Amino acid sequence: MENTAIGKSQIRWDAVAKVTGRANYTGDIPQKEMYHGKIYRAKIAHGMVKSIDVSEALKVPGVIKVLTPDDVSSYSFPTAGHPYSLDPKLSDKADRKILTRHIRLYGDEIAAVIAKTELAAEEALGKIKVEYEEYEFYLTPEESLKEGALEIHEGTKNIIADTTAEIGDLETGFKEADILIEHDCYTPTVQHCQMENQIAYAYKDVDGRWVCVTSTQIPHICRRILGQAFGMPWGRFRVIKPFVGGGFGNKQDVTIEPMVVAMSMAVGGKPVMLDLHREEVFACTRVRHAISYKMKFGFKNDGRIVAGDILAISNNGAYASHGHAVVAKGGGMVTALYKVPNFKYHAMTVYTNIAAAGAMRGYGVPQISYAIETFMDTAARKLGIDPFDLRKINMTKAMEENPLLHMTQYTMGLRECIEQGKERFQWEKRVEEVAAAKKAGKLRGLGFAAFAYTSGTYPKGLEAAGCRLVLNQDGSIKMMVGATEIGQGSDTVFRQMVAETVGVPVDMVYADQVTDTDTSPFDTGAYASRQTFVSGMAVKKAAEELKEKILLAALEFAEEGQEAETVDLDVKDCKVIKKSDGSLYTELGDLALKTYYHLNKGICLTADVSNKCIQNAYPYGGTFVDLEVDKVTGKVKIYNILNIHDSGVIINPLMASGQVEGGMTMGISYALDEELRYDSSTGKPLNNNLLDYKMPTMMDVPDLMVDFVEIPDPIGPYGNKSLGEPPNCSPAPAIRNAIADAIGVDINAIPITPQKIIEVLNAKDKEV
Repeated sequence: MENTAIGKSQIRWDAVAKVTGRANYTGDIPQKEMYHGKIYRAKIAHGMVKSIDVSEALKVPGVIKVLTPDDVSSYSFPTAGHPYSLDPKLSDKADRKILTRHIRLYGDEIAAVIAKTELAAEEALGKIKVEYEEYEFYLTPEESLKEGALEIHEGTKNIIADTTAEIGDLETGFKEADILIEHDCYTPTVQHCQMENQIAYAYKDVDGRWVCVTSTQIPHICRRILGQAFGMPWGRFRVIKPFVGGGFGNKQDVTIEPMVVAMSMAVGGKPVMLDLHREEVFACTRVRHAISYKMKFGFKNDGRIVAGDILAISNNGAYASHGHAVVAKGGGMVTALYKVPNFKYHAMTVYTNIAAAGAMRGYGVPQISYAIETFMDTAARKLGIDPFDLRKINMTKAMEENPLLHMTQYTMGLRECIEQGKERFQWEKRVEEVAAAKKAGKLRGLGFAAFAYTSGTYPKGLEAAGCRLVLNQDGSIKMMVGATEIGQGSDTVFRQMVAETVGVPVDMVYADQVTDTDTSPFDTGAYASRQTFVSGMAVKKAAEELKEKILLAALEFAEEGQEAETVDLDVKDCKVIKKSDGSLYTELGDLALKTYYHLNKGICLTADVSNKCIQNAYPYGGTFVDLEVDKVTGKVKIYNILNIHDSGVIINPLMASGQVEGGMTMGISYALDEELRYDSSTGKPLNNNLLDYKMPTMMDVPDLMVDFVEIPDPIGPYGNKSLGEPPNCSPAPAIRNAIADAIGVDINAIPITPQKIIEVLNAKDKEV
């Protein structure tokens, strides 16, 4: 059937509600007699609580209770938004407690106040007196791994995991090389800065269960972790996710939900809300892993890679969160891009005394993309080979198996992305313009970087999703999915999928405004760019089942004299038609009414499916950049920037472009501006606010160009591959490569600030 919804731009169903303020977020949903909670946070970076005096805090008018570690559950629990593993060896580390006496970062949770008003709770925090025993603290893996360092978590030697993945024979590969090239680089700790801070409230329901209403990306996983945090059956908890004001991975961790449930338990089940300040979100929720890379590759003179050795050391902060999975992913992304016949990827994840690093848009791939793509440009210069040609010489192809992930990539459109991107970007014309600018004494440069990504987590993680569809009495369809809409537009895309498959207009498919673990089918959540691909499989499966039931019902309720077979029937624009001649068989609304209310044969038509995904698909693409560096100030001006993506069939071009533009903006800021910094004398974060933490405003972002190479992927439910996180992966290395082209010096650590540029320019002038 001709596409009627797939590939067409559709305005998001929730757009008007959000821009007009009608959408209800967690903080907008009222509860009777709502109490307010606040967390007392440690004022040291590492140590123990010797004593806590809460007597003065309890005297503050309106204060109900002050909780210490003795007053809450003492179970240790994990926080990462990963599916549960039946294999204990693969389980996330349960290294967190609701309140702790062992302080592992500045801002750790050691007490909590419950009060009638937020103001009273804030005032009470200032009355709590704590005596500490201070320990040495470590802000970097180098400090944490030094001989004699204290263990942040007992029995770990400050190492969460240390793994090596190998292909071929590295020693032999290096012997075969004509040239060896080494490269070190560093990516920093940054914060998600989503608009809506972490916020949740909890209460005891009439059936005796605990309800947590929260801004989360992972409702079903959150319910499980609540069970673990309290040592209770998971079914004793219900998690409700209203509209979410962004997450970018920060809400793919269970950060405040156990705390707010513990607060409600402490006051007999009355509702208690916990709404974090921005400073708390920066310092005490989750950040992107800072990762350092040491790289050594061997090349033949013709540019072929014969061996590669990468050491990646990840700063995971004070708690495990997503831990080693983030840095470990990097090896498979290198081999998805390039053929490295002899390859070693050594990854280490280290505890330190800074904010715990977790999931952030790209999940380790922006870091490894920065490492490998800046290296490829450096190598191209040393080999005397055009950077595009060097990439093409070593690029993988479609229908090849990734030797580290052991999954076949059925489509690989990076070559097409490069060619189409160069044409769209007018690369050859810009080369001439840049050459002329350099002759005129300007620091102008061009850069490119590529990326590879995945669509979900399989085979490393479980991928399952559910969808429930109900045919309403008027022929419209109610859609219920466990996949979590957090602002990325997944529900709109799912509506398009249902409309396309069943044969109804998109506006006849209705999505839920909330995800509720009591009523929404099981789905692990919003992460890993998995939803259009993984959850889309469940949506398509349910839509096909519902359509089949509709066609069978059309025969069941046929008028006298109507003859047909299901193979000759189809649904198009809310009409059941005969495919043979296109004639109307019955109106879908009339049929739906009969299925509900026929005295003898009436039955509601539904489809309720769960789908297991045991496949993956690799999206590809890259970023083209044209920029200039100011010689005096070091400021970088981006004239033009293009992201081009092979994400298979684009379901909704308008929303897809929006996703890419958002990811590009984050990538630009990653390259030039952002870094969460700490005081080396206290361990306290120095810029955990939106004034001192530098992010671009609307005025700082250049015009963004977006393009797609649409190669249908046979694995994707509609030929589609992932798109949500890939746009964030290649802008930073492309910008660095363009800066290197402009100034003639490599800067391998981001952010590339004006200060860094001026320093290397001054050093370059002194050398001359």
